[in-house]
Order: sequence, then C-alpha cells, then structure tokens
Amino acid sequence: LVAYLKYAHHASFSTIRKFLRDVLGLKVCRGFLCKLIQKVSGALRQPYAELLARLPLEDVVNVDETGHKENGQRFWTWVFRADLYILFKIDASRGSQVLIEVLGREFNGALGCDYFSAYRKYMSDFNVSVQFCLAHLIRDVKFLVSLPDAATQAYGASLLAALRRLFQVIHRRETMEASRFDRALERARQRILRIGIEQAPSELDRAGREQKTEARNMAKRFRKHGACFFRFITTPGLDPTNNAAEQALRFVIVDRLVTQG
Repeated sequence: LVAYLKYAHHASFSTIRKFLRDVLGLKVCRGFLCKLIQKVSGALRQPYAELLARLPLEDVVNVDETGHKENGQRFWTWVFRADLYILFKIDASRGSQVLIEVLGREFNGALGCDYFSAYRKYMSDFNVSVQFCLAHLIRDVKFLVSLPDAATQAYGASLLAALRRLFQVIHRRETMEASRFDRALERARQRILRIGIEQAPSELDRAGREQKTEARNMAKRFRKHGACFFRFITTPGLDPTNNAAEQALRFVIVDRLVTQG
C-alpha cells in the first residue's frame, strides 16, 4: 500500500504518514516508510532484470531522458518504452554508453528518439535503425521562421508547410486506400527533403564565412540524416514522433516535483 501511494499517486512521505495516521490509525516515521520502499524495490529487482534483458530483443523502442540532481550530483533518468512495458534507468551519464549498456551493440530493432547527439552516435557506431522525432523537427523549423533574416524565414515557412502536408496525409490514413496512402506519403517525404536540401539560403561575408548558419545547419541535417526522419513509413509499429517516450517521462517529472526528489 505504501509503495502504491508513493509511486502510483506521487504521494510524499508526509502525505503517506498522514493517511496512515488518519485512516488506518497507524503512527509511523519517515525512516520506516523509506525502509518499506526499499523492501518493495528489492522485491522488484528480479522482474526489472528480466525486462532489462528483454529490451534488446524488442522490434521498436522509444527512448528519452531527463536530468535531475541528487545531493548536488547530476543524474539522468532514462526511459525505454517498449510495446508492453516501460523501463526506467538512472545513470550519471547522458552519453551513448547508456544505450550500449541497455540495448547492446547488436540491437536489431528500431529506435525512436530525438536528435540528441548520443542517439546519433549510437546509430552511427552500431548501424542502428533510427526514427528521429518529427515533432522536434517541426519545433526547430518554427525557430527558423522566428529569425529576423527574411530568406531564412521563407525557407522555414516552406519547410513548415511541407511538414504540415505530411501530417495531413498521416491523419487521413483511415480514409485512403493503402496504395494511395503510400504514394501520398512518398510524395510528401520527397517534397520535404527537396525543400530542406535544395532551398536553404546561403550568404558568405567577405571572409568567406557563412551568414545563414541556421538554415545551412538544417540543410546539413537533411542531407546527412534525412532518411531517419521517415523510417516510420516502412517500419510497422514505429511512430513518426517520440511522444510515447515523452509521455512516459512525465511520470518521473511529476513524481520529482510533488515528492521530495
């Protein structure tokens, strides 16, 4: 009951103490509640290990991470979301080494994630199939539209319109024949890549330095990893965004804010 109140309902130790006192007539201290939590954690160690061992065998895994501090030391809570379960791992590192430890060097599934460097390194080092989050890409394209440079704004606006067209096609999936849907997706994909790579503005100063770096960096992203933004088209069960992992992380964030860390 104490573990259920703590983890499922984000109750602080103070709240649990009040509940036990007022509802059940039991007076306990925080230290006793902490020992109970540790006991439950120990009981779950074996099933946790079993899920950890199963993760590298999954067809699709969505991953994300969030930072927090423990007694002034920086840690990261990683979330690995499979089809039937979610596994969390706390680590002092935000690097690709965590992915190697959890998923291994021969992960044969598809990884849903954002464009953070650790995922790109893991993908590059071990030839992992990756779906970069389109929602994050849209956020970065909207940033281009907010910049003062008119050419960069126009580039961002064209990209944004093409991305919206892609999601319009996705949302019409139930009303379209499979072959027509596939053709529409492919046309939308090609349009995004064409705009992203070919229409990025460029301007050099007298020293030969690029002035429109934000637009050129976006074009470089499409040239190098363009296919990884559309892996969902050919991979069943893979979403175009990383919302599944982000939603799982909300549990940790809410618990961190409501309870004592």
